[in-house]
Amino acid sequence: MLADALEHLVQGLVSRPDDVSISDSERRRVRTLEVRVHPEDIGKVIGRQGRTASALRTVIGALAGRDQVRVDFVDVDRAPRRRH
Repeated sequence: MLADALEHLVQGLVSRPDDVSISDSERRRVRTLEVRVHPEDIGKVIGRQGRTASALRTVIGALAGRDQVRVDFVDVDRAPRRRH
């Protein structure tokens, strides 16, 4: 539900909604939603001084309730981080 809500919100902000993808993972009781967008849209998702990204995190945090959720924003040109 959280990933779907975040995807819907982000698609409304960007020029290329088909390039939006959300990956959902959980590590150590913290759920991570990684948002990937086209490189030209990353500025729209982050916003001035990070205000849009902060607002998206606030909305998703409110929907999550007591669960801890982390939201990361990445453009599609960057390779995913490898975790050891």
